[in-house]
Formats: sequence, C-alpha cells, structure tokens
Amino acid sequence: MESKNSILVKLLLLLHCLSLLCASQDFDFFYFVQQWPGSYCDTEKTCCYPTSGKPNADFGIHGLWPNYNDGSYPSNCDPNNPFNPSQISDLSSSLQSNWPTLACPSGDGMTFWSHEWNKHGTCSESVLKQHDYFEAALGLRQKANLLQALTTAGIQPNGGSYSLSSIKGAIKDAIGYTPFIECNVDSSGNSQLYQVYLCVNTSGSDFIECSVFPRGKCGSNIQFPSF
Repeated sequence: MESKNSILVKLLLLLHCLSLLCASQDFDFFYFVQQWPGSYCDTEKTCCYPTSGKPNADFGIHGLWPNYNDGSYPSNCDPNNPFNPSQISDLSSSLQSNWPTLACPSGDGMTFWSHEWNKHGTCSESVLKQHDYFEAALGLRQKANLLQALTTAGIQPNGGSYSLSSIKGAIKDAIGYTPFIECNVDSSGNSQLYQVYLCVNTSGSDFIECSVFPRGKCGSNIQFPSF
C-alpha cells in the first residue's frame, strides 16, 4: 500500500504536468482585428478621443485574438501574468498611433491595451510574451494597410455607400487573403463598415485564409463614414 507521502508526490507531479499542458499553445489561429474610428464614433454611444488627441483618420488595431477552428476562443488564460506597462514602454508611441483608444472617458490607451493582453494575449503567451504580442500586432498592421487598399479601389471614407463584395474584394486583392467584415449601425440606423478581421498563423507573423469566420453579417451595401 502506498504511503501518504508517495501519493502526495504523485499528485504534485500530476498537477505540475497539467499546468504545463495548460500553458502550452492551445489555439488554432489568431484573428487580427482593425476598426474604423468613424464607425466607432458615429453611433448613439459616441466616443472619446484619447488624451493624446484625435487619432489619425485610419484603421486602428482592436486586437490580436487567439481562436479555435470551431469558432470558440480562449480568454483570460493567466491571471498570474497581468499587463505590465514597463514591458512595452518602447512601443508606446507606436501603440498610440496604431492602437488608439476611443472609449469614454478619455485615456492614454493603457486600459485598452491591458484589457486586450489580459483577455486575449495571455492565451498566446506560450508563443508570444507580452512585448512580442504587441510587437506582432504592430507588424501585422504594417502589412495590412486597409485604408490604402480601399481608397486604391475607389472606396473612400466619405459617407458613401459601397457594396460589401467590393470592399471584401479590394482588401483581398491588396492583402491576398479573404477578410471578414463586421458592421455596426450609426445613429440614424444605417449599416456601416466597422471592423475588418484577417486570420493569422499561430506565431503571429503571417496572414492565412480563415478556417472559420465570426458570426454576424452586413447588408449587401454599407456606408463608409468619414472621421
């Protein structure tokens, strides 16, 4: 018969193995999500500019989100590794330009970035540590210039209405991969271009074709508001 100490040692070893398994890569791909600030602000909820001032009239990063092929996703994976501003101090200027907060009340972005790391980033920490996670998102932003892709195709953020197929086609032609378009509704009830999802490999380095898209749909024609 095993001693209590022997059983305790085996239980501790089992718990250690389980913790290693939990910390291993446990997702299939990332969604890289960019949002159009004009559509974020042009709703009944409105918005607040960050303390650094009005962001550029360009798509900004919303997040880099680990996902599963069945459409579900992990979240808040490691409460013991919370957001640490000192780890991204060298990226703060680039984050303010490319990953601005529009939530109210006005902030410097730290609350937004903290939320994204704690909810999503911790679920990829076996692949990307905190600094690597934000650096990867900034790198993807440089590879996917959505506004340039759309304006080159004659799709301008001027409040006009454009076909959903033309928006998807312009982005795919420029980036090389099929996007998912998320719409929201402005204060008058019009459907508008809000967010663009592109899929990324598990290393956070390159775009891939999506195995699954989020739920939700837009109308066949949507507005692209100014900002």
